[in-house]
Amino acid sequence: MLSHILLINCPDQSGLVYKVTGILYNKYDLNIIRNGEFVERNFNHFFMRTEFSGEFDREELLQDLYAVLPENVDIKLTDRRKKDIVLLATKEHHCLSDLLIRHTFNELNANVLCVVSNYDVLEELTRKFDIPFHHVSHIGLSREAHEAAVLETIQQYNPEFVVLAKYMRILSGDFVAHFTNRLVNIHHSFLPAFVGANPYAQAYERGVKIIGATAHFVNNDLDQGPIIAQSVIPVDHTHSAREMAQAGRDVEKNVLAKSLKLVLNEQVFVYRNKTIIFE
Repeated sequence: MLSHILLINCPDQSGLVYKVTGILYNKYDLNIIRNGEFVERNFNHFFMRTEFSGEFDREELLQDLYAVLPENVDIKLTDRRKKDIVLLATKEHHCLSDLLIRHTFNELNANVLCVVSNYDVLEELTRKFDIPFHHVSHIGLSREAHEAAVLETIQQYNPEFVVLAKYMRILSGDFVAHFTNRLVNIHHSFLPAFVGANPYAQAYERGVKIIGATAHFVNNDLDQGPIIAQSVIPVDHTHSAREMAQAGRDVEKNVLAKSLKLVLNEQVFVYRNKTIIFE
């Protein structure tokens, strides 16, 4: 039986969990599979993720929930289903190939609709997986013109999320605005350290003892969007910047895959400039 996911966030007050679970069980006789809740104490804000199964009228259930919850509540009711995504890439293959393999073996909980790249380097790789590839070159175009062409290509597919699988171009605020909290990026450092270009060179110059990767939602500030997942590995003075970059590739693809699992399974709330994760 298809399971459903209910996401609620609102100002905290007494009895919220009781009100929600009471409606699900007492009125609709729905089976709650798992439930999680959290209160952000600094802002007195409540978050709840409930997965359940059973038959119900969607509009009637939503009306009942809105009737008992605070006036400015945010409710999302969805199914546990595969999400439609588009992948953006440049020249590096490790993140893209990892996602394509996971997609092929049904490990991604997503339908990869296409790959878009400003180079044709990864076209042969992509087509081996029977995924459409769109080469949208930036050469000879302004950033605005190139982004318009990329956006037009993406919008043909109407994806739920866009994933930057090592897409090494800075996106404008106008582009990002089309995908608020739906644009996932992998950055090759443990943010907030080493923002921007060449983070491994920055890490080498600083003599760090760990390097990492960060998956985050993209916003208007470079590499400052809400963080979804992070991980690190140890390095030492014997590692060159190039060796750090090579070592970091496994971290990058694993962190990106983990972040997508969380996002695609509706386990992530975005609140202010951070995330609330239900694992």
